[in-house]
Amino acid sequence: MRFLRMKPGHGEILIAEGDVDVPEQHEELVEAFRAQLDAGMWAAVPRAAAGGRREAQMVSSFDDVPLDADRVIFFPRAAGGR
Repeated sequence: MRFLRMKPGHGEILIAEGDVDVPEQHEELVEAFRAQLDAGMWAAVPRAAAGGRREAQMVSSFDDVPLDADRVIFFPRAAGGR
């Protein structure tokens, strides 16, 4: 599983990568996930929908990430504007 962060002007930046079946790597992924949420980021898991259409499933905890997910993308929350 890979954790990627969207950074304006830079695209996706790799934050963490590991195998959830390896205990040490699983814990590192959980910590990286929490750190991104604590920094105010949102998390989504890209999914393929019927007809080749792309969708994303929002997740708010590591336990919400589907077991078959290959990546989680973090992105900043939209700023309230005037």
